[in-house]
Amino acid sequence: MLMVRVKIKVCLIILSIMVVSGCGADGPEITRVEARVATPITTIAPGEHALSLGGLQLINGTISWRDGILYVPRLSQSREPLPLLVWMHGGSGDASDVRHMFPLAEEHGVVILTLDSRHNTWDGIDSPFGPDVQFIDAALRHTFERVAIDPARIGLGGLSDGASYALALGRSNGDLFSHLIAVAPWFLTPPSPPIGQPAIYVAHGIRDNVYNVRVSRHLTVPRLRDAGYDVTYLEFDGPHWVPEPVVNELLKWLKH
Repeated sequence: MLMVRVKIKVCLIILSIMVVSGCGADGPEITRVEARVATPITTIAPGEHALSLGGLQLINGTISWRDGILYVPRLSQSREPLPLLVWMHGGSGDASDVRHMFPLAEEHGVVILTLDSRHNTWDGIDSPFGPDVQFIDAALRHTFERVAIDPARIGLGGLSDGASYALALGRSNGDLFSHLIAVAPWFLTPPSPPIGQPAIYVAHGIRDNVYNVRVSRHLTVPRLRDAGYDVTYLEFDGPHWVPEPVVNELLKWLKH
């Protein structure tokens, strides 16, 4: 009898996940991030913290826990507002892909908020914008309540699909995101009219075997510059990844 109850409970959980996952693609498109910097109402210790805002998702037939990580450098104890980098992983990735950035974030005094997409990649790429935008909004509210953030240095960045997503969503929310960072992006149109003029940094490895460097060199960067954005462009000797020297350059750029 106990085993039957356990099986029923598991089936109900799976069914609820399927319902929630299925509803995301059919809901209204959401393109605006409403969270704004405010005086923190609580404190959080330096280090790595699970957001505990996510939940189980059914992704390609597999149940997966999707959440995010907030990394807070020790400099936060000074209570001085710090730069924030919100980072989006590549397709089929997750928030843990960014852990190699944390030591450099500590060195530079930059808060990192890295998130799991609600599905195998970000909405707006294979579905309408909505569930991921809402999660980004909730994660930012969570962060602003706990860490003093400099509103003039809030970056949205990512790798690959995450880079393209950051450039698109970030331009639609340029009144919040002051800096946009894209490593090995392709081109994704903003989901709503661009707002503001965030500074943009694009980096691409010359040995990238997923998106050839010519995509950034001849398509993405020229289009952004033609639209009036101030774009810093870096080509580096590397693959489809964000090596530590590039992370170092990106964090220095975000700070200044």
